[in-house]
Amino acid sequence: MVNYWTPHLVRAKKVDSNGALFNVYIDEFDETWITHIKECDYVIINGGQWFLGPVVFYEKQKVVGCQLCDLENVTHSNLSYGYRKVFSTTFKSILSLENFKGTTFLRTFSPSHYENGLWNKGGNCVRTKPFRTNETKLEGYDLELYKIQLEEFKVAQKEGIKKGLKFILLDTTQAMLLRPDGHPNRYGHWPNENRTLYNDCVHWCLPGPIDTWSDFLLEMLKMESVRSK
Repeated sequence: MVNYWTPHLVRAKKVDSNGALFNVYIDEFDETWITHIKECDYVIINGGQWFLGPVVFYEKQKVVGCQLCDLENVTHSNLSYGYRKVFSTTFKSILSLENFKGTTFLRTFSPSHYENGLWNKGGNCVRTKPFRTNETKLEGYDLELYKIQLEEFKVAQKEGIKKGLKFILLDTTQAMLLRPDGHPNRYGHWPNENRTLYNDCVHWCLPGPIDTWSDFLLEMLKMESVRSK
């Protein structure tokens, strides 16, 4: 098993080593992982919250917009365009591989649980128990990015059939939506850290939420094994 750290899935470059701004080339494969998966039996991809930070989108080597970049003469773009293009490019990169026979899983968008503000605007995740199904719903950019994933997945799945490749949806979004209690919040930092700290309502810390992903995956692998027999 191998894990590749590629939060934007496509080629990306950090602009400032001391900052958080990335240049994201939405139509270019990320060679750091795509060239190493040819022998893999299973590939699991996901991508979400990193696109909500400061990014400059490039297409055909030209700037086509940005997200929270505050750069002069650069249009603040609709996040949906860049996000859709990234998943389209990612799936195309897998489909383009010669001799790749593996199965690709898309693990869907994992929503954050900030309340009363964004991550840098005083947002917090104070809930101590899961939501009931009638207490919350997927909406806003969470819903928008989730739908984009599903749409691009279906396109890739259809193309995969032509090449004899399997694309399988590992849909964890609804299950994670109901777990606002699983984040580290302010407890993810040392209490004496002398710097500006933000509440963390994106990552997970408690046993349970992401263990569910493994449970889902294991059952899906079992089902695939039965089908293949």
